Amino acid sequence: MKNNRGKSILGLLLIFIVIAACGFVSWKGVDESGQGAAKNIKLGLDLAGGVSITYEADEENPSAEDMSDTIYKLQRRVETYSTEAQVYQEGTNRINVEIPGEYDSEKILEELGNPGTVQFFEIPEVATDSAEATDAANQTFNLVMDGNDIIDAQVMTQSDGYGGNEYVVELTMNDEGTQKFKEATERNIGKPIYIVYDDEIISYPTVNSVIENGQAIIEGSFTYESASSLATYIRLGALKLNLTEIRSNVVGAQLGQEAIPTSLKAGAIGLGIIILFMIVMYLIPGLAAGLALIIYVLAMLCLLNGLEVTLTLPGIAGIILSIGMAVDANVIIFTRIKEEIASGRNVRDAIKVGFTKARSAILDGNITTLIAAAVLYFMGSGTIKGFAITLALGIALSMFTALVITHFIVKVFYGLGFTSEKFYGRQKKRKVWPFVQNAKFFYIISAVVIIAGFAGMGINHSKGNGAMNYGLDFTGGTSMAVTFNENIDVTSSDGAELLNTITDSIGTGDVQLQNVKDSNEIVIKTQVLNSDQRNTLKDALVEKYSVDESLITEESISAVVSSEMQSDAIIAVIVAGICMLLYIWFRFKDVKFGASAVVALLHDVLCVLTVYALVRIPVGNTFIACMLTIVGYSINATIVIFDRIRENRQMMYRASLDEIVNTSISQTLSRSINTSLTTFISVFALWLFGVAAIKEFTMPLMAGIIAGAFSSVFITGTLWFMMKKIGKKNK
Repeated sequence: MKNNRGKSILGLLLIFIVIAACGFVSWKGVDESGQGAAKNIKLGLDLAGGVSITYEADEENPSAEDMSDTIYKLQRRVETYSTEAQVYQEGTNRINVEIPGEYDSEKILEELGNPGTVQFFEIPEVATDSAEATDAANQTFNLVMDGNDIIDAQVMTQSDGYGGNEYVVELTMNDEGTQKFKEATERNIGKPIYIVYDDEIISYPTVNSVIENGQAIIEGSFTYESASSLATYIRLGALKLNLTEIRSNVVGAQLGQEAIPTSLKAGAIGLGIIILFMIVMYLIPGLAAGLALIIYVLAMLCLLNGLEVTLTLPGIAGIILSIGMAVDANVIIFTRIKEEIASGRNVRDAIKVGFTKARSAILDGNITTLIAAAVLYFMGSGTIKGFAITLALGIALSMFTALVITHFIVKVFYGLGFTSEKFYGRQKKRKVWPFVQNAKFFYIISAVVIIAGFAGMGINHSKGNGAMNYGLDFTGGTSMAVTFNENIDVTSSDGAELLNTITDSIGTGDVQLQNVKDSNEIVIKTQVLNSDQRNTLKDALVEKYSVDESLITEESISAVVSSEMQSDAIIAVIVAGICMLLYIWFRFKDVKFGASAVVALLHDVLCVLTVYALVRIPVGNTFIACMLTIVGYSINATIVIFDRIRENRQMMYRASLDEIVNTSISQTLSRSINTSLTTFISVFALWLFGVAAIKEFTMPLMAGIIAGAFSSVFITGTLWFMMKKIGKKNK
């Protein structure tokens, strides 16, 4: 006994050492560069600003198709710097590139270069000497093919001939490219094929044999980063337009500098309330969960910097969701422990069995969401990728803390002498509610909410206001660069006054302000303005701030979320939904479980759309992240109920199906309420203390949490029952 107590004391000491170590790393980092420190986390344009570069197409009036194609491909290229980089059109032939977390525009320009294309050349007999072919511009090249003939390009390793490995780029060509390359290699046995990017030779491998299979290797003393960058450029093919850089500067945070400290304050308050709630509800296990959550948060901060993840508002949403799922896992476990104690087990056995029984629900819920995150990352772009990264990282870490760290801490407390059931609680006998019998009533409530949303969209559309209040990110608008006589911080009270002046002049509240670093210039972005609105705004700025009207420049800007990105998002969500359905079908051996889960997801999305439509919350870049957060949260809650139904079908073999469903939902009701409440607390704290843009983001999130809890409790289980009942009748 003394030996066990000694081990538990050492275990408790280890816990505090881990917390202290994670805290130190998140504060100072692991080396002189501060790697791992929270203060060095890369922040997105919305939180910290970054580099803004404007390119101009050589063509004066390029086609809309060429501009759209160039913007989309350039967007994918700059994502090598950050998944949160933004690319959008300005005027008729200009393209803006904004890269968050970078503040050296000259360095970015040098690395990004002129966004040209990869081309493959052969050289006539007179110029085959590589020494004579060091400058592509001074040679007569015969074009073999370009990036449009390439299907794929991937980084791989091969032997360097000296016992080591080197990075190379493997190309896979389409049918036309395969034929072109075959003919070129036939003509150039023993001679080089020159690979040129931006008029610069990056590699000139010698042709040793005819290449007929449509695959080739590019060698060139690459690092992994340079090989990966080249592979990305080749995969995206040639840009339709030739671009020239005409302007670059550093812009400030879109949400203002106050967004960071207020979010941190809100996060700390929310975490403190959650830990207090868990202790009150679950006693010693709740304290263990609180310590595990602290480790989770500190480790998450370290990983965000260590893995160089760019954190934005959607990224914060992914972290909030993962915190909610971490709490959810603990709630599932502790509820199981209470149930096992109530069934007559001693505390030691109840802890062991509780963790064992909870594991399947936790794994299924988290794996389902991880599948969605993986699909969103590989198929999405921009904001969606950033959300997917933080969500996947958070889920993996939260699952580990719940199943491993929390378990370890609970056993430590038990070894310290907390062995009485009064420290763990006993589950009271639950009343079984007739959920199945009242299902129609619940469906009517959902239908009324969803119909109200569509009605609101119709009314708004009939009034000419648009069905939804689409923001700049979706609609594009007008960008003005105004040079003031003195520096005005857009996040200060003076900035708020300037914002009021602008909105009073143009009659719309959808305005974004950004400071330009080391100047008095402010970029003002609004929705599309007509000539009268533009003149009114200029007059107001001249009258109130005495600005020089001749220094005001203005351009029309396109949507940040391009049509291609919207298509990517929709396709990614559909594929993610199908993958989740297939996984649920596989795990629960019943496609009806998956079908009812997908219906519940659709219900939650439509309920949140109702909030957007009726409250007229701007539909911007964060809209996609909000919807994805709701989908991830809802599916996790649904899995818990399905897991209990699956278990009870084996145990309650004499009971009717409706009794099993009613019992399962009743048994998990406290878990559904507690998890929804703790997640709601996290989001509510952000809403209460956050800046205006964060309030707009968290309001629909709170509505989604309520909708997700409602659908999980009142719709999924009862809908599965009805599907089973209809299936039996058909048989």
